[in-house]
Amino acid sequence: MRKPRDFDSELKALADKAKQLRERRVRDLGALVTATGADALDADVLAGALLDAAANTDKATGEGWRKRGAAFFQRKPRDTANGPGQQPEGTLPFDGGAASA
Repeated sequence: MRKPRDFDSELKALADKAKQLRERRVRDLGALVTATGADALDADVLAGALLDAAANTDKATGEGWRKRGAAFFQRKPRDTANGPGQQPEGTLPFDGGAASA
């Protein structure tokens, strides 16, 4: 006879995993703000810019933003960093919460 599944523990594990993914997403977005230099902006200005971007319906404008963002992630570390704390291509500082060496 098969062992009955413990749905409660499976649901709890899934909920914990979803929470971890949400927390990582928030950390990654914060790292992106820092990596782009947008952390120097006032929070109200940054929020307004993001709201405008989210409400954008012009495909040409969106495509321009996409290309510029892709170019940002493809730059060499020496182009984006000012010191020994450089990150490998396409990564954000504090990626995944890993400790730096």
